[in-house]
Amino acid sequence: MTQAANAQTYENLEIEQRDNGVSIVRLNRPTKRNALDTATIEELVSFFSSAHRNGVKAVVLAGKGDHFCAGLDLVEHWKADRSPDDFMHVCLRWHEAFNKMEYGGVPVIAALQGAVVGGGLELASAAHIRVIDQSTYFALPEGQRGIFTGGGATIRVSDMIGKYRMIDMILTGRVYQGQEAVELGLAQYITEGSSFDKALELADKIAENLPLTNYAICSAISHLNNMSGMDAAYAEAVVAGVVNTQPAARERLEAFANKTAARVRPNS
Repeated sequence: MTQAANAQTYENLEIEQRDNGVSIVRLNRPTKRNALDTATIEELVSFFSSAHRNGVKAVVLAGKGDHFCAGLDLVEHWKADRSPDDFMHVCLRWHEAFNKMEYGGVPVIAALQGAVVGGGLELASAAHIRVIDQSTYFALPEGQRGIFTGGGATIRVSDMIGKYRMIDMILTGRVYQGQEAVELGLAQYITEGSSFDKALELADKIAENLPLTNYAICSAISHLNNMSGMDAAYAEAVVAGVVNTQPAARERLEAFANKTAARVRPNS
């Protein structure tokens, strides 16, 4: 995948492919606080549907400008005056895009700044790792807008923070930020500096893992959590049987056995 090809294909996403297989994907509607219109969702579906086949090893997902994403493009939605059937299918495309992210087998690290609101939080929740900076704030203002979540908040956000906390966010418009957001489960990392720099650092490290191992981590775990305990135990054993015997892993296991591999050490 080349930058030239990306530039011809995408208008609302700005995509950069780095030499180590890390792709940087930026929402490119800064004057709209990167609100998600139907065209942007289609581009997300397109990119994440083909990322693994195109050899992408990890993705840093960010927003251009001061905000990650302010959610559903409410102006587009208002102007479209959609029927229930129309908007149901809009929501299904959101689910298609976000499922491609979560289950696609390519690690997605979201670099969050400014607004991560409504559908923007639904988008962020489909990433595998979320990094925030001091400007980041989370909210689900659907209750005040007279609408309801349609992009997976009831699935992913409630899984991250709990059903009743999510209900509270929607009913009251409650805003979370800073260390409180991390402790609640909305993000795994907080940085004093740039969330993008930290996300890129993590992506570079993750891209050094074996692709099949990353695929299992970023696909199988989500599938396993949707299964019954007995089914998940069986499926986990099958995945481990494939991943743990891959030829590429033998060199790394040999390095561990020969004491030449890096050891796990406590944080300094």
